[in-house]
Amino acid sequence: MQITLLRKIFIVFIFVGFMPLLNATDRRAIPLDMYLIIDGSSALEQSRSEIVAWVNEHVVDRILEDGDSITIWSAGDSARIIHSATISGEAGIREVRETLGALDARGGTADFAGALRDVASRTAQTGRSRLSHTMLIAASAEGLHPALTGGAQLLRWSRSEKSARWQVLVVSPNIGGRVQQAAAAYMASQR
Repeated sequence: MQITLLRKIFIVFIFVGFMPLLNATDRRAIPLDMYLIIDGSSALEQSRSEIVAWVNEHVVDRILEDGDSITIWSAGDSARIIHSATISGEAGIREVRETLGALDARGGTADFAGALRDVASRTAQTGRSRLSHTMLIAASAEGLHPALTGGAQLLRWSRSEKSARWQVLVVSPNIGGRVQQAAAAYMASQR
């Protein structure tokens, strides 16, 4: 009988001790610089609502937090910044949603290369205290081809997401040094 009582006390102790861990959330401690380059060519007309819905669900709702910065380019015949701000509460999220909702198509081709040059200059100025994350969203299946031609470095740290009519290429342009640094730290800790 004492063993059964001790087991019950032990189970309650374990349950109470680990209960807070069940509600733990995976919170990011480092602020993010999100660079969102969206195809602003005439191809956008066919899939605008689907692209905006995907970005709102996967980027605005899931990734962005207070203190993160976001810069959005519309890559038409020439890339142009249509929104740049630091997220501060619901008002910041609402501004991003409104900008995405007002996307318009300008030109026959998407100037991803121009926007990527701008991203490269911005990430070069960013310190190691922030993460950089770039998404190229092409409104057509072949839309990213010109931006990727000869871009092996760009593809090294990338992930692709495809839809029937559009695709996203997620790139972390300045992550290479951090990956090498983390690998070196891990190897040093194993000695």
